Amino acid sequence: MTRTNNTNGTPAVVVEDLRKEFFRNDGRQGIRRRRKRVAALDGVSFEVRRGETVAILGQNGSGKSTLIRLLSTLLLHDGGAARIFDHDVFTETRAVRMLINRVSVEASFFKKMSATENLSYAARFYGMAPRATRKQIPELLERVGFPRDRMNEPMEDLSRGMQQKVALAPALLTAPIVLLLDEPTTGLDPRSKLEVQRFIREIRETHDATVLLCTHDLAEAEELAERVGILDRGRLIELAPADELKAKYGAATLEEAFFTATGKSFEDEPDGDED
Repeated sequence: MTRTNNTNGTPAVVVEDLRKEFFRNDGRQGIRRRRKRVAALDGVSFEVRRGETVAILGQNGSGKSTLIRLLSTLLLHDGGAARIFDHDVFTETRAVRMLINRVSVEASFFKKMSATENLSYAARFYGMAPRATRKQIPELLERVGFPRDRMNEPMEDLSRGMQQKVALAPALLTAPIVLLLDEPTTGLDPRSKLEVQRFIREIRETHDATVLLCTHDLAEAEELAERVGILDRGRLIELAPADELKAKYGAATLEEAFFTATGKSFEDEPDGDED
């Protein structure tokens, strides 16, 4: 499926002073227990060019998933603005949803339905007729390494790796202009991880897609992205090519640069309701 959009010269993603807060218990016990507001995103601003891949690095609790949910129209913001190809994310939700595909570490499916049925549903959402996708869906599943003899099994009976491949397949089916990825390879075995990374490159190359990748996999970020951002406690403190970040902090590796920039290592991940 090919979409025609007047997007030449328009940034793919524009985020300006984006803010989101959640309520969290303050830890007090008894009837005086109170809830306090905690900033998951605190004035985040950046742009992503058309056709670019940008990776956002951060620990659990840094705000990565909140950012993806906001840009996917799944959350309302508490301030600032966000646009996808000049469509307001919060007031033009239908237009934005037709331009994006979101893949999360917590992939959402109809778990009693099969991979084929889930993809057929996705195709209907994007206005594709069943007749047009009847042959295309099995071919796409095979391209992502999904075994043909399991295409009609319920999703709840499939492994995490198989489910993640199904989550990515609509991106080739619907030809998204912007691909929003929230930890797409977390929990996958090494082979499945490489297949998913190869698939992300393929989507970008074949569909001229723009990719925003939120991850805590430093090697994945450096391998796939032209620019890498560092998100720490809801603030985007850096956004530059990996080599520039390493040079700025006098670091031999991206992990060392992250540690110098934040004072934290990925092993010291905080707990948090929102990441």
